[in-house]
Amino acid sequence: MLKDLGQVGLWLSGQGLDAADLDEERLKQHLSDLRKSGRCRVAGPRGMVPLLTFLREAAVVPAPQLTPSPEEVLLERYRCWMESERGLSASTMLRYGNTARRFLAEQAMTDGKFAPDALTGADLNAFLLRECVRVSAGSAKGRVAELRSLMRFLHLHGVIPMKLGGAVPPVGGWRFASVPPTMATGDVQRLLDQTPRQGTVDVRDYAILMLVARLGLRSIEVARLLLNDVDWQLRRDRRPRQGTP
Repeated sequence: MLKDLGQVGLWLSGQGLDAADLDEERLKQHLSDLRKSGRCRVAGPRGMVPLLTFLREAAVVPAPQLTPSPEEVLLERYRCWMESERGLSASTMLRYGNTARRFLAEQAMTDGKFAPDALTGADLNAFLLRECVRVSAGSAKGRVAELRSLMRFLHLHGVIPMKLGGAVPPVGGWRFASVPPTMATGDVQRLLDQTPRQGTVDVRDYAILMLVARLGLRSIEVARLLLNDVDWQLRRDRRPRQGTP
């Protein structure tokens, strides 16, 4: 590395440049000049990466200036709009921004190029259908609001020619469409009363329901329960409880 460093230093001096002017492109030019001078066994650009990394870590060479992509520029404009025009909280902006980033990455690319102006209602529907499969109904409803916000921003700023917010379909969330998180006491008792107890399997199932209903055991706790875990004289579970039901 010291030999390479010396050669790079001489080349920079010959070009009238300082160490701070060194970057990947100038390293490529340096290697090309070495080959043209007839030098053998000239390292490739990848072979000079350790040298450039060392110089940057030593603060001799500045870090590379990364140019933000068009997608990143648009997302930053969207974030500023949500903050200044909508007055949204930081957590809401983060959620809306994440959805916008994922949507644009999945639906706004045409032949490898970022083309949000080509978005259609079909793109919105396709994205939302994938989200409905992946998340709950409540989260899917949030995606609708997040997409409509993004479409409003894109139209107001001339990125898309049409108002596509109305093309985002609502997500249905009907009552009793999912399993309730808890059961009323009367419902639990009716379930126990309707559980058969004739055979050994029926008795086992009834015992499991009783453990869940009366002791508040979780399913994994019931599955791991052993005969020695029960104090048969005092009729109680010997095991220490881990948390509350």
